Amino acid sequence: MSTVSFTKVGVVGLGTMGAGIAEVLARGGLPVVGIEISPEALDRGRGHLEKSTGRAVKRGKLTPEAQREILDRIALSTDFGDLGDCDLVIEAVPERLDLKRQVFARLDEVCRADAVLATNTSSLSVTEIAVATNRPTKIVGVHFFNPAPVMRLVEVITTVLTEPTAVAGVADLVTKLGKTPVTVGDRAGFVANRLLFGYLNQATAMLENGHATRDDIDAAMTAGGGLPMGPFTLMDLIGLDTCLGVLEAVYAESRDRRHAPSPLLRELVTAGLLGRKTGRGFYAYDGSADEAAAESGPAPAVAVVGEVAGITGDADPAAADLVVLGAGAELPDGVKPDAVIAVAAEGPVTARAVATGRPGDVVGLRVPEPDRPLAELTVTALTLPATADRAAALLAGLGRTAVRCRDRAGAIVDALRFPYLNDAAAMLGAGYADADAIDAAMTLGCGYPTGPVADLDRLGPRRAVEVLTALYEESREPALAPAPVLVEHAAAGRGLR
Repeated sequence: MSTVSFTKVGVVGLGTMGAGIAEVLARGGLPVVGIEISPEALDRGRGHLEKSTGRAVKRGKLTPEAQREILDRIALSTDFGDLGDCDLVIEAVPERLDLKRQVFARLDEVCRADAVLATNTSSLSVTEIAVATNRPTKIVGVHFFNPAPVMRLVEVITTVLTEPTAVAGVADLVTKLGKTPVTVGDRAGFVANRLLFGYLNQATAMLENGHATRDDIDAAMTAGGGLPMGPFTLMDLIGLDTCLGVLEAVYAESRDRRHAPSPLLRELVTAGLLGRKTGRGFYAYDGSADEAAAESGPAPAVAVVGEVAGITGDADPAAADLVVLGAGAELPDGVKPDAVIAVAAEGPVTARAVATGRPGDVVGLRVPEPDRPLAELTVTALTLPATADRAAALLAGLGRTAVRCRDRAGAIVDALRFPYLNDAAAMLGAGYADADAIDAAMTLGCGYPTGPVADLDRLGPRRAVEVLTALYEESREPALAPAPVLVEHAAAGRGLR
């Protein structure tokens, strides 16, 4: 199949994202026409370009001469007519369908009939944008990730109307620019945002219903889930208004309750608390420090009864500060009155706490990844507050990052990561994207250390099915039922690749 080639590219909208796209194109040696709505907006766009390339100069990534060459390739204008000789024009205006349609109507008037027009939408329907133009066969989605000069992933979105040569031409250009294209169909959120925002919204619901605190959820997903930042830190960075907009777009298509924006998220946006850009979101960014973490004391005496992955200890149970009971293990006689009893179990622990005869002294203990420092403490309705505090301090003495949550299936880490992994498996099973594309979307587009398909193969489909089944039986949420492809591979005893 032949592809079209692009020798001059226009960018409409020079906010942070549009300016970043223009910079990427100019870095690739292409002449670029950058368009804004007013001289003031154009000046802001010029400032974005100068600041971004200036940072690269300070870091030694660009020479001053190379910076000047990049900026000289970008012609800035408020006249749409200057796009007339562009082969490709990329729209990067705010995420509003009516505004994007207005831009494309104007592009229809000024661009050549053979020019390809692309939208940098992160969640809106490319098809809805395309059918409002006079050239639906030449409309492509091209979703760069922020910051565009740094992030390697670009999702290239095709519709049922798009000419294959146009899609192939855009994907080829992305490759020439040093990025990794992932070509997918027109589905709200595409790959990365559809997977990411279901997880972020679920984390917000977890906070809202009192399952765990903001800080403990963020700590759990970094120290235990291996992510570069927790969900609330990430949402504040993205912008809570952007998060709300993406979720609304995905929910409008999926009607999956996991995508229905959390009332807490909507409340923060309504109040104008949008994250870092406004100085406050889930966190405050006014320079005040959060409370310092409590210092750990000396290493406690730990007794382990039965098998417990990630926790070791050979102290006499009668002298131990922390007594850990493995699956099926019973509390030994003579455990001292001030000892903390930790029940290691995948599921709820309240019944086992009652069986010890000392439920106030019992917490649940989970180590979701033995080679990572996180320890999850599940606090039952019978656990004494002093017990939970002492358990956290004892685990800190063992070098563990302790987080607390209510006694629910999956605790924090598994309750958040396995629904996300299930979404990825469903996407794979439906044939929307292959394993490599799904993993690339999350590693290159979202900065995850590993992709979800690779994670599923590491953790095992059987474990995924067990956790998801427990989550589904507890909540009866249809989206938490294990995806058929997971059930199939778990039964076969093999990974998804």
